[in-house]
Amino acid sequence: MGIIDSAVVVIYVVLCVVLGSRLGKSAKDLRGYFLSESDVPAWAIMISIVATETSSATFLSVPGVAYGGNFTYLQLAVGYLVGRCLVARFLMPAYFRQQIISAYEILQTRFGTAVKTLASGLFIVTRTLGDGLRLFLASKVVEQLLNQSGLIAEGHHLTMPIAIAIMGLATMIYTYIGGMSAVIWTDVMQFMIYIAGAVIAFVLILGDIPGGISGYVEQADAAGKFRMWDFTWDVHQPFTFWAGVVGGMILNMATHGADQMMIQRYLSARSQRQASAALIASGFVVFAQFALFLGIGAALWVRNETSPNPTDLKGDAVFVNYIIGNLPVGVLGLVVAALLAAAMSTLSSSLSSSSAALLRDFLQPMARKPRSEESWMRTSRRLTIVFGCLQMAVAWFATGLQESVVNNALAIASFVTGIILGIFCLGLAFPKVGKNAALVGMICGLAAVTAAKFVFAVAWPWFALIGSLTVVVAGNLAVGLDASDRPTGTASKLEESL
Repeated sequence: MGIIDSAVVVIYVVLCVVLGSRLGKSAKDLRGYFLSESDVPAWAIMISIVATETSSATFLSVPGVAYGGNFTYLQLAVGYLVGRCLVARFLMPAYFRQQIISAYEILQTRFGTAVKTLASGLFIVTRTLGDGLRLFLASKVVEQLLNQSGLIAEGHHLTMPIAIAIMGLATMIYTYIGGMSAVIWTDVMQFMIYIAGAVIAFVLILGDIPGGISGYVEQADAAGKFRMWDFTWDVHQPFTFWAGVVGGMILNMATHGADQMMIQRYLSARSQRQASAALIASGFVVFAQFALFLGIGAALWVRNETSPNPTDLKGDAVFVNYIIGNLPVGVLGLVVAALLAAAMSTLSSSLSSSSAALLRDFLQPMARKPRSEESWMRTSRRLTIVFGCLQMAVAWFATGLQESVVNNALAIASFVTGIILGIFCLGLAFPKVGKNAALVGMICGLAAVTAAKFVFAVAWPWFALIGSLTVVVAGNLAVGLDASDRPTGTASKLEESL
């Protein structure tokens, strides 16, 4: 990566910081800082949703899935689309009935402080861990590229901690300054960049295949790379019809219906109707995007099979190796910027949503004295720095990880989100369940998912279904065990709050 490519990447990072700085001037209170004054158009919300769930793990790991397999990963996208429709129909109205910033505030009315605090705490911990892994993957590429660029002095080597710091600090700066406005509008820019980078890389790979696109389609089809459906019943396999469509549907209801990072975007829209339209439309875009990344992986496989010097790569290394060794000047810089865009869109969203959850669900309820809006704004920005440092610490610890990052990141996301979805379901559909029964349900759900992961080795798309179902069943069974446990709201109160 020479001067031109490095300049492209530097320009991209500077644009993110400048855009965040300009947008940050308009945030005068917490709702402006965390919800962008609820004045973002639906198309920008839609793009921001897609960009947020598209991290460096998606950009680099999904091509590796098709390289070593086929298109069965797309079954997840089908489940994701169905899950989005259910969220828009059944859960979205709850978030527009109250003036909230954190999604877990509505649990306060129904179950009290303990359940709300536990749900918010689980979100914060798993979000920090999962996005720390995503930061690690992007930093890994930055380290490799800069060490081969000639920009590092001879005899020196850029280490992973420094690469992690570069990525983490760049994201922290514009999120710190601009809040949610900076996050959403930089998401829009980042979406355009990483899609352009992926398309250009795909076209260049096809150009290396004998016969071009027809040769690619013929050989990939003959090898079964385009196979999408797998009706095998095996709970240990992540990419089957049942795991993808059923498990993916519940997982997406959890990640997009009970996750602060997404709900914060819905509340930034101008209306519930626009937020619902943006969410459903994003499902179709995600399907097309997954197909593009899987197509890149299949093309890399065909290219390798027809190469006189085939390599023995797998997983995350497949696309990284191609980026480093084959892209022409200028294009390399664009694709590296695309990779950083995919990572930074997710990381900035994580910083903002984690800060909002900690502030609203922990710090403000614990405050002994009234504080001004300006004081809480300063605290919010400091929390952005804290979570940025925590993610960098997770990324540093992940340097010894050997498995595919996308599987680890998605497994962490699905580990807890199903439990939180179960709590929302208890509050919405079971008015007799009180706070103690809800807590019992959450503990049982966490135990069930832990057993599924570490004892029975169940594939990660099932975690959300196992967690949410266990919470609902255990919560209902626990009703009446404690005579003092009474729902904090009546059925009519429940209907108002949820």
